[in-house]
This record gives sequence, structure tokens and C-alpha cells, in this order.
Amino acid sequence: MALASRGFAQEENAAAFSLPDLGFKFDALAPHIDARTMEIHHGKHHAGYVAKLNAAIAGNAALEGKSLQDLVSALPAVADEGLRTALRNNGGGHWNHSAFWEMLAPEGEGGKLEGDLEAAIKSAFGSVDDFQKSFADAAGSRFGSGWAWLIVQDKKLKVVSTPNQDNPLMKGIVHDSDLGTPILGIDVWEHAYYLNYQNRRADYVGAFWKVVNWKEASRRFAAA
Repeated sequence: MALASRGFAQEENAAAFSLPDLGFKFDALAPHIDARTMEIHHGKHHAGYVAKLNAAIAGNAALEGKSLQDLVSALPAVADEGLRTALRNNGGGHWNHSAFWEMLAPEGEGGKLEGDLEAAIKSAFGSVDDFQKSFADAAGSRFGSGWAWLIVQDKKLKVVSTPNQDNPLMKGIVHDSDLGTPILGIDVWEHAYYLNYQNRRADYVGAFWKVVNWKEASRRFAAA
């Protein structure tokens, strides 16, 4: 899968991972996602995953220099349970958030759902409204913290959810094989929405559609 473009792909071969730029200002998604949430989410939570991931792989010749995607998609090969958990949580957190920022855009700047992706969504779910309901159900029914994803699996679109910082690429962890290629995802950890929406996760998910980067989703769909 081709990775996103705002510094995500460029860091794949770096000796240590780094926090990517958002690509927009903290307040650019307001009022749908507020500036303070974005500042804390990116600068504290995501940065924390990056720091802990770098600490986990430091000095490990077998892991240093591996791409982020290689780390999260080959977790069962890591024999040390504590290290595997650190990579799962923090490598997953870094991958998920790096992708999430790419999947967001200020209202009006992310393009429209159209073309091949729109046709595929209608084919898979019956209508765009039915897709959004399925996606919202996956996000709303995820107990505790986690993610909802639109994925391509065997050239078909599906909606799935994963707990904590797991993602569909985690072969042998989330599923016996990887679930598929994520092309759209939403973070439903409380840190993603609680300052503005409190316990109203459904309102946050509804607002998400105002800031989806459909250009990026279409790019990922084409690559998958």
C-alpha cells in the first residue's frame, strides 16, 4: 500500500521515527474538531506514541531501520512479549495517527466523494447513506477505545473496527491474516473528541463527515 504524503512516507526509512506535520493548523477543522483537541491529540498523544516506539526499538538491530508498516504487520515474529506489546501499542498508535491526519482536511478542501470510490461504496453498501450508517455503527459500538475503518479486502470494501491502537494491517494479531488495506478511519479514543463532545461520540462521528479528506481516501482506494 502506498503511504500518505505529509512526511509519513519520507520517514519510512529513517533510523528513528518522528512526529509528522498535521498539514493544517490546529483550528482548521473547527467547529467540527476543535483546536485544543487537535493540539493535544497531535502534540501530546501522538508524540507520546512516537517517543515510546523509538525507545522500544533503540539498540535492537533487528528492528532499527524497519519501516513503520513492516513493524506493525509482522508483530507475531517478535518473540519477546513485552517488546511485541510495545510495538503493537506504540507502533500502531503512530501508524494510525499518521494515517488519520491524512484522512482529514478542512471543510471544503478534501474534495467530494465521487468517481470510482463512490461507485464502489454504493456497490458494497447499497448507498452512501447506508455506508455512513455502517461506519457510524462500527465506531459507536466499539467498546472503550479504538478505531473504525473502511478497508479494501480482496478488492471489496468493508467496514471493520479494531480495539486500542490495533489496525487492519496487524496480521496474526487482529486476525489470522491482515484484514485488508485501510482507506479511511476514525479515532474513537476519548482523547479524540471529549473536550468538545464529552460522551456524545455519535455527534463526533457525525461531524467527522464534514472534514473527511475524500481525495486522500480515493488515492488510497486506487492504490489498494
